[in-house]
Amino acid sequence: MSTPPPSSPADSVLDLAPVVPVVVVDELADAVPLARALVAGGLPAIEVTLRTPVALDAIRAIAGEVPGAVVGAGTVITAEQVGEVVAAGARFLVSPGWTDGLVDAMRESGVPFLPGVSTTSEVVALLERGVREMKFFPAEAAGGTAYLKALAAPLPQARFCPTGGIGPASAPEYLALPNVGCVGGSWMLPKDAVAGRDWGRVEALAREAAALSAGGTSR
Repeated sequence: MSTPPPSSPADSVLDLAPVVPVVVVDELADAVPLARALVAGGLPAIEVTLRTPVALDAIRAIAGEVPGAVVGAGTVITAEQVGEVVAAGARFLVSPGWTDGLVDAMRESGVPFLPGVSTTSEVVALLERGVREMKFFPAEAAGGTAYLKALAAPLPQARFCPTGGIGPASAPEYLALPNVGCVGGSWMLPKDAVAGRDWGRVEALAREAAALSAGGTSR
């Protein structure tokens, strides 16, 4: 994340938990109970993607009604969205990619951000701008752990949150890398559990995810 640091229990969103749930909210009524289940399971950093019409209201509801949550906005791709989500209560920003204008808007927002990268040149360009923490997306399609491992030697100052195609089996392999702070994923939010509002199951899966660590199943 870029400076300034987040208003949260850790200096970086990458250090809040090993897994950041990537949440797509279709029904606004699900936002708060879903977030409460994730927080109860030990996953406080929640990325709500701007992929549905209710996403902004979902961020606002979680920010206002789930004290333990550090809610952020994902799929942020315009400067206008940056202003909207911060006003709604987002405490960090995530983008699938970046432009100079988007990074400028994110930096000016005053909240931490993870611009998305998938190439070495993008990483170097962000480092040049003083950004050291990034989203690696789409992780599996862009080269997975082998790619990130290759980046660690020449660019050790860059840290990543890989997202895209990661599940409970592969997450520990990513977390074992020295340049990975956490991973993003949605496997703790199976569609049938969310559709059935089975928040107990979501909490249980979140607890399992929160216990993941490099090379094992518990921190």
